[in-house]
Amino acid sequence: QVQLVESGGGLVQPGGSLRLSCAAPASIFSRYTMGWYRQTPGNQRELVAGATGAGNTKAPDSVKGRFTISRDNAKNTVYLQMNSLKPEDTAVYYCNAKHPVYDINYWGKGTLVTVSS
Repeated sequence: QVQLVESGGGLVQPGGSLRLSCAAPASIFSRYTMGWYRQTPGNQRELVAGATGAGNTKAPDSVKGRFTISRDNAKNTVYLQMNSLKPEDTAVYYCNAKHPVYDINYWGKGTLVTVSS
């Protein structure tokens, strides 16, 4: 069973920074596209950052310039560096692994990020 292990969520002040981590099995990390999503109650789960196995990234306008996805291939870990956090960034953040060809997705359990003063 594929297990994505997330960590790093917590409470942070507006304007602060937080880094999330997601460790994946090597077979997944090397072949799947890794990404981060977030979701709040009543809303669709939205992509906030995506990275291919080659290291290419995607960033939606809502977080562009503030969130950065990166990879540590030696640790089979993908990170989400979140800077200049805003209250509207408060959400459960999910690590995702997506097969580049087939309709296969794996998800972490989610980690709660709360941005509040």
